[in-house]
Amino acid sequence: FIPCRDFLPRGSGIVTRRPLILQLIFSKTEYAEFLHCKSKKFTDFDEVRQEIEAETDRVTGTNKGISPVPINLRVYSPHVLNLTLIDLPGITKVPVGDQPQDIEFQIRDMILQFISRESSLILAVTPANMDLANSDALKMAKEVDPQGLRTIGVITKLDLMDEGTDARDVLENKLLPLRRGYIGVVNRSQKDIDGKKDIRAALAAERKFFLSHPAYRHMAERMGTPHLQRVLNQQLTNHIRESLPSLRSKLQSQLLSLEKEVEEYKNFRPDDPARKTKALLQMVQQFGVDFEKRIEGSGDQVDTLELSGGARINRIFHERFPFELVKMEFDEKELRREISYAIKNIHGVRQTGLFTPDLAFEAIVKKQVVKLKEPCLKCVDLVIQELINTVRQCTSKV
Repeated sequence: FIPCRDFLPRGSGIVTRRPLILQLIFSKTEYAEFLHCKSKKFTDFDEVRQEIEAETDRVTGTNKGISPVPINLRVYSPHVLNLTLIDLPGITKVPVGDQPQDIEFQIRDMILQFISRESSLILAVTPANMDLANSDALKMAKEVDPQGLRTIGVITKLDLMDEGTDARDVLENKLLPLRRGYIGVVNRSQKDIDGKKDIRAALAAERKFFLSHPAYRHMAERMGTPHLQRVLNQQLTNHIRESLPSLRSKLQSQLLSLEKEVEEYKNFRPDDPARKTKALLQMVQQFGVDFEKRIEGSGDQVDTLELSGGARINRIFHERFPFELVKMEFDEKELRREISYAIKNIHGVRQTGLFTPDLAFEAIVKKQVVKLKEPCLKCVDLVIQELINTVRQCTSKV
């Protein structure tokens, strides 16, 4: 988009492996600067290309890896319109080099992260020599912009279409209509780039192609890279103008919230007893919440190595305690003998009655219940120990 300047890496395979945020800024002098080396001004645009490639390799490696961390580049020039573009990686289907197996989904997620923003326009680039219905760019644009309100279609490689075919219906917005329409461009081929073909000559060749082609000459004024540049500048300006009211109201509400916080901190006194009390109450409340979460089992920190908190207490009650009860020795003959003696001793000199006396029953039950005392106390001790451990874990924040 900059006349006579060529600085974006080109080649076969996946070349753009990190998002490139390109800010074009109108200025009297011409130079470029990167956010990661802001002190240096680049006047040689071959160096800009080399720095983009080097910075890409620093983060992603040299073997076709990708990263969502953007490269920020500002280009100041008297030959540009104010415009911000984000160059994103093309969707790749098959991993190469050291790319992960889910490379397609990683790139999709990266692209969606940028095009989902309501404040951005989507430049959906599709080659003319492929079926438009199979366009990944248009498909993804439709996912986040189903009405086509933010999408601008760009059709490339019009000069590579089979003889006798053309993209007239697409460019006239008849085939897959978009609110903002389609613009056709003819870029330099890889052979032109390798042969150092001048961009000015490429733009002249593009203009000649549209004027001389029978299918496109009637719309030649609406085609080509210079027209795309003007349309992007105008549409982005209009889009920003439309988005400003909602952005303004959002910023105003955030400003009010910040002003309220500033007012509160302006009168902040660390030694204020009321503030200390509030802080202490908050800590105690947080401690209570953490403790409850660890016991109830709904905490955000889930231990995957061992049982803890409520789970361990649950295990003590349902596994350890029953096991202790099962270990208790029990002699049925001895119990029957004790019941017999208890009944006889209760009656004394009187004849034994038909029913078991209450006192005899109570004496026997008390003696048996005493045997449960030791495993119960052991169970209580284990639960208390676990509660102490849980409290100790919760007090780390305090």
